[in-house]
Amino acid sequence: MSQSTLDDEELFTEAASEMRDDVEESLAAARAELPDAADIWDVEADNTLGVLNSLRTALELGEAKDNLRDAKKWYTMGTEADAFDDAEDLAEEIAAVEDLLADIETASEQVGELASTIPQLKSALEETEADPEADAEAAEA
Repeated sequence: MSQSTLDDEELFTEAASEMRDDVEESLAAARAELPDAADIWDVEADNTLGVLNSLRTALELGEAKDNLRDAKKWYTMGTEADAFDDAEDLAEEIAAVEDLLADIETASEQVGELASTIPQLKSALEETEADPEADAEAAEA
């Protein structure tokens, strides 16, 4: 085997190792951007709308999506180049973080919908409470 070939193999091995490190670092960065469980569970506010707004803030993802994208990019490059001896663990981690981000985004959307509905509901209930005729008509129906 020529010296050039040996150097190429060493360079490829080194590059593969760096790619794996990049994937792992990006995944760790994505996980670090996820909300803390305590922040979404222990929310303090004076009213329901305050709780929902605090929860929506706690569910913000920061740079998690960008970090996951970087992890997927390096993972794809590495698998296409057949650079990883065993990439199954990386694929599982990427899928787990991706699923968690999707769940958080769904929860955030639901909280957002509630936060926009609650004030309208409160106003409608206040109007009903202030209109005794509406109460009488509802009782007759």
